[in-house]
Amino acid sequence: MPKMKTNRSAAKRFKVTATGKIMHKKCGKRHLLRKRSSKAKRALGKYKELFKGYYSHIAKAIADKL
Repeated sequence: MPKMKTNRSAAKRFKVTATGKIMHKKCGKRHLLRKRSSKAKRALGKYKELFKGYYSHIAKAIADKL
């Protein structure tokens, strides 16, 4: 049986840390930013850990990165 292909769109959206956590960027950083404070905009730029319920689904999509 051949190897499973990596889902390229998922590989670009999610990063895996050295400890094995799957991280993703926060949403809301594209437009309508005038009303947000600088602190809020900075916080949106950081990565956040993926909800545990989605781990198995995303891990399958980015199998070569784990």
